[in-house]
Amino acid sequence: MKSKVAVATVQGKAYFLIVNELKRRNIRFISLLPKDSIPTGIKVVITTTAERQCVNHSRVLVYDVETDPEVMGSQVVKILQGKESYEKIVIGVDPGVVFGLAVIADGAVIDVENCFSLKDVATKIRRVLRTVDFNMTVVTVKIGNGVPVYKALVEMLDGNLPCEVLLEIVSEAGTNHHAREAKQRRGFRHIFSAIKIAGREGYAHQRRQLVEEDG
Repeated sequence: MKSKVAVATVQGKAYFLIVNELKRRNIRFISLLPKDSIPTGIKVVITTTAERQCVNHSRVLVYDVETDPEVMGSQVVKILQGKESYEKIVIGVDPGVVFGLAVIADGAVIDVENCFSLKDVATKIRRVLRTVDFNMTVVTVKIGNGVPVYKALVEMLDGNLPCEVLLEIVSEAGTNHHAREAKQRRGFRHIFSAIKIAGREGYAHQRRQLVEEDG
């Protein structure tokens, strides 16, 4: 598969942050100088504010080093999918000593990660939500109930996420059945389960904020 993303910057810190995020998401890219001609097939060029005027392309994404690279990564994924926004985002979480997390947008896996604490999970989800317009997108966080720590996670997310986010508790029965196939891929087992959890129907957890507002 040919690369559809180009990184055009000579600024070291910006290049490092951009490239690390693209690699984390397994997005193929090419590196160019800002004044280089852009190959046919490139859908988006990532550069910096200072170098923007040197880039000649119809779709340029300007990255500021003070901005979280994950926000930039989410924008790149949307562009590659040809979307301005998503109708539905589902975030699956497999709780445990390691928390597997998977983000599914309009049926496609757009991000995965292993987290190592309740705080890490909440931080990751809040980062995902930074680019979400709740007027356009329905967001559901689905949490597996296979281990007792899921209750603490539900409580933390209930208190930390915007009230527009739906929380669901999902049975984990069978989600690890095929995970054995992923054991040789280091760190993938929990992510695999999180993807499975995201695809299941659960039961709604009534948000605390909504109860307080109704009261």
